[in-house]
Amino acid sequence: MPALSIPNVPLSSGTAIPQLGVGVYLVEPADTVDVVSTAFDLGYRHIDTAALYRNEAEVGQAIAQSGLDRDDVFVTTKLWNTDQTRAADAFQESLDRLQLDRVDLYLIHWPQPMHGEALGAWRSLIDIAESGRASAIGVSNFEVEHLQQLIDETGVVPAVNQIELHPLHQRRELAEFCAAHNIVIEAWAPLAQGKSDLFERPELIEIAQAHGKSPAQAVLRWHVQQGRVIFPKTLRRERLIENADIFDFELSADEIAVFDSFEAGTNFGPDPRTFDRR
Repeated sequence: MPALSIPNVPLSSGTAIPQLGVGVYLVEPADTVDVVSTAFDLGYRHIDTAALYRNEAEVGQAIAQSGLDRDDVFVTTKLWNTDQTRAADAFQESLDRLQLDRVDLYLIHWPQPMHGEALGAWRSLIDIAESGRASAIGVSNFEVEHLQQLIDETGVVPAVNQIELHPLHQRRELAEFCAAHNIVIEAWAPLAQGKSDLFERPELIEIAQAHGKSPAQAVLRWHVQQGRVIFPKTLRRERLIENADIFDFELSADEIAVFDSFEAGTNFGPDPRTFDRR
């Protein structure tokens, strides 16, 4: 199937990233080939994995089986916390599992400031990017002070920061910092992981109904209108189809203001300043 008409977001590296992709966090290896293959069949071309997810090999298998040109698929993977002091080797191991000679984006998964290893890992990612084996490099779950350290010490600004961001946790200070430094935000848990009453709120239901969309589609549209990259996780073909059906309507300024009012500082994932998993 031809690629979906998904906009690209330019990256500071000179490349571009599809604004909607498929994340495979918590997708069992046994299910990954089918999920990714289905996404490709539906026209998706952006896959987000990580060493932690233990399904890089299956993502690579799906890419190999797809028949798609490598340049038509955007692949992200991530450096796990225990590998920050051996980033070059860990990256090569990810490439080997993916059966690829390069990735489109490589991220440091968590800052772990209590260990002080992220800066050294970032220097390794800079070398990887210079080698051409990662078209862009960035980080995940980095707060302003973590980003500032990388920029101050190396002069190299991450192309991407992948963070928890949804209507209940809008990360405004961090988002402003990223915008000022041309760092693209990727929102993980863009739908608040289904752990809130968000989809039952009358204001959101009203907005969704006004556009003939579901509340989830309205939330995803809110993200893309603000230039963020999203990859809502799902195992279901019908949800993959629904998630992609968000590019034929536009939220008004008044509707965006309703989303702004949902901000509550409610996070469902760990605090990046204290998260320590090795």
